[in-house]
Amino acid sequence: MCEEKRKSAKAHKKSDDGAIVQQAAAQLRDRPQGYIPLFDALKKRIAEARIKAALSVNQELILLYWDIGGSILASQREHGWGAQVIEQLSHDLSKAFPETRSFSVRNLRSMRAFAEGYPDSAIVKQVVSQIPWGHNLRLIQTVKEPEARLWYAQQTIEHGWSRAVLVHQIESGLYERQGKAVTNFDQALPAPQCDLAREFIKDPYNNSVDEFLRHPDDQPPIGLILCKERNRVTVEFSLRGMTQPMSVSEYQLLPKNVRDALPTPHQLEAELEKADQEVNE
Repeated sequence: MCEEKRKSAKAHKKSDDGAIVQQAAAQLRDRPQGYIPLFDALKKRIAEARIKAALSVNQELILLYWDIGGSILASQREHGWGAQVIEQLSHDLSKAFPETRSFSVRNLRSMRAFAEGYPDSAIVKQVVSQIPWGHNLRLIQTVKEPEARLWYAQQTIEHGWSRAVLVHQIESGLYERQGKAVTNFDQALPAPQCDLAREFIKDPYNNSVDEFLRHPDDQPPIGLILCKERNRVTVEFSLRGMTQPMSVSEYQLLPKNVRDALPTPHQLEAELEKADQEVNE
């Protein structure tokens, strides 16, 4: 009975929403000539202004948090204060600004860590203030290397990563995969192909299928050598004199629980043979 009532309520809501949309459309049709283009243009400008305002508020908020964290850090160093001063500040600031929850002990510690992680104000203003506070918290908490942290912030701005996507990229080690492999691409490939090859080796799931898929008109393959350990000097001497594009990088074994869930080589061979037979029939 309750389920039927919920379905009925949803149906009425959809009906009401549809009626409102139709009514609004009918009202716009009654406007004088030239009105609708004006209305659409103003609506677009208002929406853009609201987005800019939101970004501006975020930037000011990030700069404020950085300033608060920097002030706490500097005062602790100057006066020799311990961690208890943060608890006192949290109590007093929360009392002075009861309408906000931004000044909890945890948040103030995060602001301090944020300021300590980004001592350069120019980087804060130009880069990290352009991404939300939640993104910055993740970067401070999970990425300890300053260059990597800045790189992830720049990529977030460039690609519009959500927090979930940012976390995934960090956990997958995207920064470490950027140009980590030792290659001879600069010597063996012209510029366009060299750039493509570098992009190719960033993805650890790509495999060479040259033997089965290469067309006679295709360009020569790019060699990928995965090693348990990688020694730069050994690799450079090994690649010396080779004209075929080659990349050498370390591999990491999957966790045991993941390996146990994967099919065995024998099972893969059986499936490939089965697929091959089906294609040839």
